[in-house]
Amino acid sequence: MKFLSTTSKLFILLVFTQCQSSSHPAKWSDQKVNEWFESGQYLNGLQMTADPSVDRRSFARHYYEHKETWDKAFAFLKNADFANMNLGRVELGDNMYATVSEYLTKDRENVLFEAHQKYIDIQYVASGNELIDVAPLKNMTVTKPYDSENDITFGTVTGFSELKASSGRLFIFFPADAHRPGLKNGNSNVLVRKVVVKVPVE
Repeated sequence: MKFLSTTSKLFILLVFTQCQSSSHPAKWSDQKVNEWFESGQYLNGLQMTADPSVDRRSFARHYYEHKETWDKAFAFLKNADFANMNLGRVELGDNMYATVSEYLTKDRENVLFEAHQKYIDIQYVASGNELIDVAPLKNMTVTKPYDSENDITFGTVTGFSELKASSGRLFIFFPADAHRPGLKNGNSNVLVRKVVVKVPVE
């Protein structure tokens, strides 16, 4: 059996590398990104829907690069009994955690936009309903400088999109997404039980 020449080996390696890189979501067409997102295959049986507002390409890229972390986050959301879970912080391992909280929704004018640098938010309303405003971070005017210990900065935004959050729908906010959760939907302030999974950026 003849051995491959060095040139042939290099050619095969180059083709293999190109094939591998083209499978990365950074190389996907918009159509492929949308098909992947809408398939919901990443949820692994979790009976929820990711809101259409999610930055699909950023999500696909981060999921591809940190699949085990995302799978662990979605498994937590799938298996936890949020109706009976104690409020507070839940450690999920690998620098990831979740918070379970209850609060009354607030009037929009009393809530600032927020953004994070170290973590991506998966937000899920387990019971009740609320509005969440979202806007590009570049449109936010900072009013409270970044607090690295709590990974949060606050500010105001003039133009934003309004999202309706209720049980069965997930919202994912990346560092480039300024968001204002916990807002009153309608005329009454209602009690909400909210789960936020903090997925590390790195």
